[in-house]
Amino acid sequence: MLQTAPNPKKGVVSRLAQGPVYWIAPLILVLLVTFVYPTFEVIRYSFTDASLTGKDYSYTFSSFINILSDSQVYQTLWTTFVFVFFSVVGQTVLGLAIALAIVKGEELKLRGTVFVRVVTLLAWAIPGVIIGVIWKIFLNESESGILTSMLHAVGITNVTFLTSAGSALVCTIIANIWRGTAQSMILSYSGLKTISRDVLEAADIDGASSWQRLIHVTLPSISSVLSINVILNIINTFNTFDMVMSLTSGGPGNSTEVLALTAYNQIFVHMNLGSGSAYATILLLINGLMAALYFWFLRRSGEDA
Repeated sequence: MLQTAPNPKKGVVSRLAQGPVYWIAPLILVLLVTFVYPTFEVIRYSFTDASLTGKDYSYTFSSFINILSDSQVYQTLWTTFVFVFFSVVGQTVLGLAIALAIVKGEELKLRGTVFVRVVTLLAWAIPGVIIGVIWKIFLNESESGILTSMLHAVGITNVTFLTSAGSALVCTIIANIWRGTAQSMILSYSGLKTISRDVLEAADIDGASSWQRLIHVTLPSISSVLSINVILNIINTFNTFDMVMSLTSGGPGNSTEVLALTAYNQIFVHMNLGSGSAYATILLLINGLMAALYFWFLRRSGEDA
């Protein structure tokens, strides 16, 4: 009886049809159209003198040369790093503190833990532009300002919030901490819920105080979660421009202008597509580094599990 030799090509096609490539092909196509191609175009335009008001452009390094030679750029970078550093520290610490309070409340069977979680998540659900408007109303220095009227009621006057450089940056950082605390709370809470009760009870039996248990048991147990949380906070904060734009527009002067807002202003305010793309490329490199760290921590935490 004759047997037909198997067709190797047909077998390969069959395996591809049954494998993951066949099913994720639409997603790959979407990513190519919506992410890879636009990213390539941003990088390409960063090496041009293109403008939104003209069609002709030439390839040049002038955008990067101007960035490196402009002293204002270094001030913007400094403002960005100050904004990112204190925002990330505040979001991480406050989110962890709220998560610890919720877990403790659940252990004591206190009412209101769900309410605290919902209230914390509200800031995360509000768009950044709206958050900027909310804080601008709250910090308005006229009599209609909520905080100003409260301070005037107790005799405190001549307080500036958004009209002086130092206080404007502080207020912007506080608003961003309020905005990003929810993510830190969620990640910290999920990490805390994975800690074995036996480990915590063993620490109590050994006579560890609440502080000692936090430092020597709780934090080491969720260190990988906290590391991922910090990296995600850094990425989100570096990309923040909508809240800053609606709150201060980068002012007074350029005291609150961060890198993402500079890229936006260069493209859509000054119509300088080449320069704005160069700023966006720098931001893309920073985000790429943070993303690489994020995946490295994910892999390391998976190996440690």
